[in-house]
Amino acid sequence: MAITASMVKELREKTGAGMMDCKKALTECDGDMAKAIDWLREKGIAKAAKKSGRIAAEGLSKVVADGNVAVLVEMNSETDFVAKNEQFLAVLDTVARTILANQPTDLETALALTTENGTTINDLIVEATATIGEKITLRRFEIVTKEDGDAFGIYSHMGGKITSVAIVNPANAEIAKDMAMQVASMNPQYVSQDVMPKEIVEHERGIQMEIMKNNPADASKPDAIKEKMLAGRVSKALQDMCLLDQEFFKDTNIKVGKFLKGEGVTVKGFVRYAVGEGLEKRTENFAEEVAKASK
Repeated sequence: MAITASMVKELREKTGAGMMDCKKALTECDGDMAKAIDWLREKGIAKAAKKSGRIAAEGLSKVVADGNVAVLVEMNSETDFVAKNEQFLAVLDTVARTILANQPTDLETALALTTENGTTINDLIVEATATIGEKITLRRFEIVTKEDGDAFGIYSHMGGKITSVAIVNPANAEIAKDMAMQVASMNPQYVSQDVMPKEIVEHERGIQMEIMKNNPADASKPDAIKEKMLAGRVSKALQDMCLLDQEFFKDTNIKVGKFLKGEGVTVKGFVRYAVGEGLEKRTENFAEEVAKASK
């Protein structure tokens, strides 16, 4: 029987399950809506879908690498406690290694990948959600590549609350690890101001211009002097956003750029994940939580 979009929509509305799961259920049940609902319930998918409205902003990130390819993955849960669950950790590892092996281009493609256990990543996460009892989601991943003469620096902080990958050239394992730690701890946005988007520089320039206009001592200076002052203030304001301009965490008396220059090493790029960044986190009133538990 041909499975139509309207049938998938109807099943999705009745169960709250994902579109791909609904289509699969209808296909397996030859279009029978009632059987498809039962199929989803039996697989634990409908049960997991009921949790879809919850906030999952805890969890862990993980980095795995093989040869010239590395991947960062963030998988979320509702509570930090569940993020330490052995099943959660096993799923995270399987997801990361499956993505590394297949290198999908987007989240939808990643969820459809088949793991070494024969199930898709999506089914694996749905099963974990149903078993553990909390909403679990694959939020994002990023594939990072390097060349033969480069080195990956990989760092994981607090068991995966923050992870980072840095690429350095020429290959130097110790400096690569240092740069990954620098990225994790100081959270730069760019390697240098040279690669910073013009709109960010211009935005900061506009702010500093207004500050100078509102300061009589600055406003009275010659234009040539004001321009030099402006350039210096903009550069200083943007320093913390740029890796090379930051103080080196191992020696705060020098900047990262100066350290790297002395070692003859350059940073070609980096990626940093902090779990839950940009997500709304659930807040609980402790008294209310205790009251709920006592009922």
